[in-house]
Amino acid sequence: MTLPIFDEHRGSADPERFDPSDWTHQVRHAVTSHKALEQALDLSEQERAGVARALAGGFPMSITPYYLGLCDRHDPGCPIRLQCIPRGAEARTVHGDLRDPLGEEAHEVAPHLVQRYPDRALLLVTDRCSVYCRFCTRSRMVGAGGGARALAQLSGAFSHLRAHPEIQDVIVSGGDPLVMSDARLKSILTELAGIESILYVRVASRTPVTLPQRITESLCRTLRTHPSTWLMTHFNHPKELTPLSRAACARLSDHGIPVMNQTVLLRGVNDHADTLEQLFRGLVRSRVRPYYLLQADPVRGTSHLRTPLDTGIRLMAELQGRLSGLALPKLICDTPGGKGKVPLGPDYIVARNAGTTTLRTFRGELVDYIDPDQAS
Repeated sequence: MTLPIFDEHRGSADPERFDPSDWTHQVRHAVTSHKALEQALDLSEQERAGVARALAGGFPMSITPYYLGLCDRHDPGCPIRLQCIPRGAEARTVHGDLRDPLGEEAHEVAPHLVQRYPDRALLLVTDRCSVYCRFCTRSRMVGAGGGARALAQLSGAFSHLRAHPEIQDVIVSGGDPLVMSDARLKSILTELAGIESILYVRVASRTPVTLPQRITESLCRTLRTHPSTWLMTHFNHPKELTPLSRAACARLSDHGIPVMNQTVLLRGVNDHADTLEQLFRGLVRSRVRPYYLLQADPVRGTSHLRTPLDTGIRLMAELQGRLSGLALPKLICDTPGGKGKVPLGPDYIVARNAGTTTLRTFRGELVDYIDPDQAS
């Protein structure tokens, strides 16, 4: 799909020639206006209301031409549209909605550094993304205008990490850190590599999904600045596994960067076992490990995209036995208030007696497991 290049501030065609293979062009020509979106899609009234609210000061809208090109022009129920086009339902707040569902502000131990677990910390290095996903857990802060944090702004975070060697795992996130330049990302990873107690770094980015042009040879070399870097991404639907995205994942793997995927369970997007099976098989084929199936966080204004907990448990029961362990993620609920992640799943234990546990298999068969005699 080729989008017209229009600069809403100048009100005329942009003289720059749009190169869809250049990730910086994709970012500069991201769709942020109602007019440009109307040119690309047949918007529903719900979408028009959502866009108007976003442009009036709500959670902002920005969509790369690449990702917008995955949308079905005519179908408002398209799983890609549901993830990136604002809806009027975002104005609705329901019981249980939270501005900061994971309690990150309460767990901030230094500027831009969040610690919710003894051994790991979250470093928030930017508030910008290539696409503002409508289910974003950090909608309170992303797109707020601060942009990439200068190294000086992160100095307090680095000092805290040096003073607390129990923190061995740092997740670099935002926003999306891969929307930053290679040089800026390298400076952050260099600082982390200089802290001996940090054994590995996870870079959280949705660019393999929304901006695969970003995964260049240069970026892959930059990610190796820290000797143990992992890439955590978010494929949510098989439609996102395009040739470009799969090539981006292959490039990361070929440079020795393990890629893990955290799928967010979303109503109307992937809340069907066949959809998830196709997605997880496609990820493994692309050398991406399905890591988590995440219950969507109770972010204010996202109730129309969330599913009940029972939905995820039912889906995991349907997938058990259909997929190998390599392709089957953990179902996780990140508990409100920043209390930590809890694994969920079907109950396969039917009964417990002295030395004997009755299990239910994925076929529904009941099988007794006999404990060893500890006296022998």
